[in-house]
Amino acid sequence: MACTAVAATRLGLGLWGARTMQARAYNLDYPRQFSSDPVDEVSGGAGAIRDAGGAFGKREKAEEDRYFREKSREQLASLRKHHQEEITHHEKEIQRLQKEIERYKNKIRKLRDDDDD
Repeated sequence: MACTAVAATRLGLGLWGARTMQARAYNLDYPRQFSSDPVDEVSGGAGAIRDAGGAFGKREKAEEDRYFREKSREQLASLRKHHQEEITHHEKEIQRLQKEIERYKNKIRKLRDDDDD
């Protein structure tokens, strides 16, 4: 119970959030409950092909593995593209700021020259 209350407090759920977590029997000491492993989710269902084993189970596993590898590749490509866009943006921002610095340096030189006259 204390663990649930602490988790609810950390999540900002308040008293009723803690009560809901208790009512739904959330057990944060049991990490499998919150597992995001897709294999666990797929193979856990009743009547799943992979539970039967054999050639169909192997084929299903191979298809799932291929699907998740492809998704990972797509995510990595998207992440690379995003990072490249960020780099380009920051390089342009650096150039803009360097021009701004040079402009202010010129203003300071001009003010010094005006003071010397």
